Amino acid sequence: MEALSPDTGSADSEIYQTLGLKELRKGVFKVPRVLMLLSSLLERSVQKNEILMEKAQIKDDVTIFHGLRPPPVSIQQYVDRIFKYSACSPSCFVVAHVYVDRFLQQTDIHLTSLNVHRLLITSVMIAAKFVDDAFFNNAYYARVGGVSKEELNRLEMKFLFSIDFRLQVNVNTFGKYCYRLEKESSDGLQIERPIQACRIKESWSSKDDSTTCASTIAR
Repeated sequence: MEALSPDTGSADSEIYQTLGLKELRKGVFKVPRVLMLLSSLLERSVQKNEILMEKAQIKDDVTIFHGLRPPPVSIQQYVDRIFKYSACSPSCFVVAHVYVDRFLQQTDIHLTSLNVHRLLITSVMIAAKFVDDAFFNNAYYARVGGVSKEELNRLEMKFLFSIDFRLQVNVNTFGKYCYRLEKESSDGLQIERPIQACRIKESWSSKDDSTTCASTIAR
């Protein structure tokens, strides 16, 4: 998607650089800062939502994105794993963030520890298909995400229909979400649940266990 290219000579070039969205010179590898900032924002949103829901005694609608218990990996570990094995561009994580917000705006779902992982793997996979020239298939992403191919297929279709297949992200929206992620670094320290060893199960079955920059904290 040329409109979202971080290599354009726009005023946003500097923030793209600090988020790690611009390609480094050949032979140089660095984990994009956007991964840590997105993980921090999502973790704070999840914790705030769960505290508010507990105080108000609100029960979230159970969907195919919900598990019976949180997966044994933190959001940060999960995001890092997706980036490491999917080889998608860092921009996909910004676009995935836009998609998740669109999903939450169109549904009655709140972002919690029971659904954030499935929403992440689904939104990043869809973003990679829409943004990147080359990407892995659903079966591969399912293994990366710790779900079955059949489940990921169902998650993808539910997600797409929920956002009315609105996959286009214009450069202004992309820039707003980049600034929002950059603001996360000055709004507070990263909050994480106790880190456990990265033990992704082959399956996390639920049986077993014009766009505005709206905040995921509201959902």
